[in-house]
Amino acid sequence: MIVMKFGGTSVENSEAIDRACAIVKGRLARKPVVVVSAMAKVTDTLLAMGRAAGEGDRDKAMELARGLRERHYSTAGELLGTGLFTEFHAELESEFDSLDELLRGIAAVGELTPRTSDYVVSYGERLSSKLITSAFTARGLKASLVDARDVLITDAQHMKAVPQLQEIDDRAQAIIKPLLDSGRVPIMGGFLGATKDRVQTTIGRGGSDFSAALIGSSLDAEAIEIWTDVDGMKTTDPNICPDAHRIKVISFEEAAELAYFGAKVLHPATVLPAVQKNIPVYVLNSRNPKNEGTLIVARAPRGKSIFKAIAAKKRITIVDVVAARMLMAHGFLRAIFEVFDKHHCPVDVVSTSEVSVSLTVDSNEAIPAIAADLEKIADVKYSGRMAIVCLVGENIREKPGVASQIFSAIEDINVRMISQGASEINITFVIDEKDVPEAVRRLHKKFFSDPDPETFD
Repeated sequence: MIVMKFGGTSVENSEAIDRACAIVKGRLARKPVVVVSAMAKVTDTLLAMGRAAGEGDRDKAMELARGLRERHYSTAGELLGTGLFTEFHAELESEFDSLDELLRGIAAVGELTPRTSDYVVSYGERLSSKLITSAFTARGLKASLVDARDVLITDAQHMKAVPQLQEIDDRAQAIIKPLLDSGRVPIMGGFLGATKDRVQTTIGRGGSDFSAALIGSSLDAEAIEIWTDVDGMKTTDPNICPDAHRIKVISFEEAAELAYFGAKVLHPATVLPAVQKNIPVYVLNSRNPKNEGTLIVARAPRGKSIFKAIAAKKRITIVDVVAARMLMAHGFLRAIFEVFDKHHCPVDVVSTSEVSVSLTVDSNEAIPAIAADLEKIADVKYSGRMAIVCLVGENIREKPGVASQIFSAIEDINVRMISQGASEINITFVIDEKDVPEAVRRLHKKFFSDPDPETFD
């Protein structure tokens, strides 16, 4: 069997859902399980209405909810036709009535808790999975809706819940496998889950990819397909370099590094359950299903090119911690990282010198509070509007002269930090945000002007 995950842009309207249905029909012999995201931009709208209600702006929240209701009604009408839509309308209306009631309750209390936020945002996948199941059924597929909250069991950490793997394995075998065995096409929403006590949770933005990989791992899938709106992974952002090449095959390790450092096609956590079971992951384009996309495997064949891709992660802040007398003192580094842990702020890149420690973090409102805590043990300064540029490739292991090639290509661009990753497959540096397009274009020209046809297209 295979798992097919369709992202928001691949189910954004009736035309996209029709395309998805045709793609699934072409894979019926492989026993697909379909995991769907909310329709494009729906999650953002749900978050906005939740915030508005939490701030007491009931009118704004209800106005956003009305717009979402009309969009789903309109899409359902186009997909199902008058007769079938009349049957489905009551179910759709019930979901939106309960959302309206929830928003009124939040506005009355004037507070949006993480638990309530999870419940609001879950409506995106709940609605899309029901709508898509009805649409697939209307097109002759034996589709069966699976409530993700019955399968994707998590802990109680709201907004970024941790999946409970053994419980998910057991539920998938008990609920999804019998549907496959009877020739049905199970359809479930990604991203959302629940605790054992049926308390609603979500597993973080981009979690639909993770959901698909978890289900694929639980059912020992032969492949996991991530359907999006681009022809797989590219050597860099095509908005910066229109001549970026499609990567035909890439290793799990390389894909994870790229995803973490800014490549937006794939959620980093997606690869983890697949790696453990050695399940290949395909990144494919629902608008161009004949394209081969990108294959992600445990070990990719070695090509001639040094690098597989260049990624850039913007909105970065550099935090410099200077304490000459204490730098080598026992416990000093631990004290620094305890501050970031206290504020739940992950660190990307770390560099140390004789008198200072420099770190990069995602720019956020917690930076001043972090700096205030750090100032209790050292002198601190921070600067925002920075970016991390990361070049990834397994061929850089034990290859001399790579760094000199990189930095000679950008010799007139100010580099603030440099790090060669512990994974030995990336070289990372930090520059001003404004310099990213020029740096990436130069590096892409340097390393991808003569692409290896075995690896790139």
